[in-house]
Amino acid sequence: MYLKRHLQSFFSRRPRRLTSQAAYDLWAAHYPAAAHNRLMQVEQAALLALLPALAGCTVLDLACGTGRYARLAQAGGAARVLGTDHSLAMLRGMATPAALAEMAALPLAAASVDVVLCGLAVGHVPRLRPIFGEISRVLRPGGCALLSDLHPFQALQGAQRTFTTADGRTFAVEHYLHLMQDYHQAAQSTGLSIDSVAEPALAERGPAPVVLVVRLGKQALTTAG
Repeated sequence: MYLKRHLQSFFSRRPRRLTSQAAYDLWAAHYPAAAHNRLMQVEQAALLALLPALAGCTVLDLACGTGRYARLAQAGGAARVLGTDHSLAMLRGMATPAALAEMAALPLAAASVDVVLCGLAVGHVPRLRPIFGEISRVLRPGGCALLSDLHPFQALQGAQRTFTTADGRTFAVEHYLHLMQDYHQAAQSTGLSIDSVAEPALAERGPAPVVLVVRLGKQALTTAG
């Protein structure tokens, strides 16, 4: 029953759909800063397996919610950790500095971040390129970004991210399909390159991948010798 109940929050198919901001404003009071179901646990393990050493780095938790990856970055030795999200209600749970911002309009200086982490969020917007453009802008040369999302295979099958409120209402969060070619095109057009991909599955649901994790790199500056 535990597994069925928590998988339902990601794979239920019929609830009313809300914008991501409205959904997370409503969800925030009960949204822990931790991987709180099996899908998130699998997603987090796959992303962390691709994470570089963070000692001395400035890390941005993009679309941070209550700060799950911000906390992990701090624990990993990052020198500075920042968060941005478009839900003020979610930001109230942050334990690190954070700003209210859309993913495609970050209040950060160019080349000010070493690592960007973005968990299960890029599917909430219809186009990847504006987000990748901002990631590229704020990343320092040689920096990287790790993004995760519901796998496009699941989206094509009709899966949704859903949640249930304290009074028993269930809602879906808006989601847009991004195929692997969309990631490649957005990266190439913004000066980024995809250097690693992970597609973990839930063993109890069979071999089909449930999450897509992509690591993007920004080329380091070279000097003439």
